[in-house]
Amino acid sequence: MSELDQGQRAFSSFRVLNGEGNHSEREDLFRNMAELFSYVSDRCDDEQVAQYDEVLCQLAEFVEIEARAHVASLLAPLDRAPGTVVVKLANDDIEVARPLLQFSKVLSDDDLIDIITHQSDQHREAIASRHKVAERVGDAIVDHGQTGSVVRLVRNTNAELHKATLEKLVERAAKDVEIAADLRGRTDIDWASLRGEIDDVASKVLETLGEMNRSVDPVTVGKVNAVVYNRMRNRAGFSSTEWKVAYNQVKALSDRKQLNERALARFARFGYGHHSAAALTVILQVKPEVFVKWLASQDYVAMTIALRAAGLAPDLFEAIFATMPWRDLPTTQDTKMVVSRFEAIEREEAANIFELWRAHSFRKRAATEERMAASA
Repeated sequence: MSELDQGQRAFSSFRVLNGEGNHSEREDLFRNMAELFSYVSDRCDDEQVAQYDEVLCQLAEFVEIEARAHVASLLAPLDRAPGTVVVKLANDDIEVARPLLQFSKVLSDDDLIDIITHQSDQHREAIASRHKVAERVGDAIVDHGQTGSVVRLVRNTNAELHKATLEKLVERAAKDVEIAADLRGRTDIDWASLRGEIDDVASKVLETLGEMNRSVDPVTVGKVNAVVYNRMRNRAGFSSTEWKVAYNQVKALSDRKQLNERALARFARFGYGHHSAAALTVILQVKPEVFVKWLASQDYVAMTIALRAAGLAPDLFEAIFATMPWRDLPTTQDTKMVVSRFEAIEREEAANIFELWRAHSFRKRAATEERMAASA
């Protein structure tokens, strides 16, 4: 008996049953028909595919989730499959839907967008991991998805991300560390084209610094948003151009008596790293080149002593430390070690060390200047 003859017999069996068969018979028929179709799918004409589609859709209403999951896994890799039942199963529980959402070529972009809009974030994660994700589909995931599906989309280097979608991702990354960390790893993103959007957000922070009267919680600032904006804006570490701009703006804030811990907290919140560094240079009353040297040489010890002497709270210190435009981004282990040292040293001890260092540095600089003057 040929495979097509077996198919006709299967259809005949279903008509005989006509809804009167027991549960086991229906499940067997459902599985067997799907298996048969997987063997002959490339040889079926449109009418035959439509017949399979109609019967499988009806049977799907009467079988358990295990049977539906089995059939979904059979249909997922097929280039040609009954469209209605594929869409039906792709909207089923995630255990059933996952292989279809990940692999089925039968699902159109419109089908996927409808699922993204109406189903769970697990469904969106599966769609985000497809071999190819069209721009419209990716945009829908960013609009409707939670962190899990958006991170999965960002990690998928085959996902097409439109500039408008990237702008949305930048906004979300400013509030979500997980998204920011993975967005930073996308080497195909034209960061220069997004610079305007990034700068616009940061400029708004500066404009409102002097207008904010309510206190800013450094814990929230540090834990949620500290790393995010810096890891997009300061991808290449320290920038002399950005430093000059930041230093001038910070000096202006200082002249208006608005450079305080609240300002530091907001710099940290938005990852405005060069401004954080410039602000500390002014607060600590050290020369800019000294602070820049700390950043360039990854001098965590000097930074820890100086900021502990300045009286920063541990949470604010951790937030600011993460936003700094270091030559290389500190590892998680580095950050934990530095924060531990910061908490271990007393402020008075740190202040004494810092003052001794500053006095020594001043004497050393004065001696150098005298030698240079004598040799002139």
